[in-house]
Amino acid sequence: MQVHNDAKPYDTINVTPMLDLAYVLLVVFILMTTASIQGLNISMPKPSNKPVTEQHVLKVVQVTASGAVLINGVGVSLAQLEAQLKLTQSQDPKMSVAIIDLCNSLGVNMGLVTARIGT
Repeated sequence: MQVHNDAKPYDTINVTPMLDLAYVLLVVFILMTTASIQGLNISMPKPSNKPVTEQHVLKVVQVTASGAVLINGVGVSLAQLEAQLKLTQSQDPKMSVAIIDLCNSLGVNMGLVTARIGT
């Protein structure tokens, strides 16, 4: 019969807890890195108790499922849309529109509609 001596030191290391910690740190690093990337510059309104007295032009740009572009309900081509936005911006620099890519390229301020218009 053979007797085992338990006083002998282990010659292996259990790396599972160390790998779990490494994976958690990797996930945290990925989340924090992607959260710090900024895609769009959006200016949010500042809260105030004063009523707004300024009135600015609002252009609502819609793209239908068929690909047609409407500006304030009137069908236009992309060239006409760009011309109208440039003209309106020259008349009122604080105008608002609801289309993103073209406005970013033109440097026009924009707002994102979060509710259905007219209801």
